[in-house]
Amino acid sequence: MENNNETCCIGRILKVIEVLQNNANCETSCEEGCSKPFLGPTVLQNVYNTRPINLYTENGDLLTINYGDNKTSSVFRVECVNGCCAKLRLLGENTTTKDTTTYTNTGEFVTVNLKKMSIVSCLNDIELNI
Repeated sequence: MENNNETCCIGRILKVIEVLQNNANCETSCEEGCSKPFLGPTVLQNVYNTRPINLYTENGDLLTINYGDNKTSSVFRVECVNGCCAKLRLLGENTTTKDTTTYTNTGEFVTVNLKKMSIVSCLNDIELNI
C-alpha cells in the first residue's frame, strides 16, 4: 500500500484543510464539518484563516503535546500534509467564554504519522495571527 493521500483517510482530510487555509478567500457552497469547503461561518466572511483540529490516536487517546514551560496542547493548525505525514502547528488556548474559545500561535511545530491516528475532530474556524 502506498503512503500517499489517496490511501490515508486522515491525510486526505487534512490536505483539504491545508488547501483551504492557504486559499482562505475562496467562494464555494455551504457545507458543515471537516469537509466544509470554506473557512468561517459563511462564505461571505473572509476573516478566518485556520480550521483548528484535534487528533486521536489508534487507542482513542487525544493527541496532546508538551511544549514550552510545562504547557500542553491538543489543538493544532495544519501547516503541510505529505501523504500520511503532517506538519502541525501547536495552538495554545488563550481564553474561553460561553460560546467561543480563542487560540494563540505557540510557534511550536510537530510532525505526525497520520497512520497512527484514528480520528480527526474539527473545531470552529478562527483567525490566527501567523
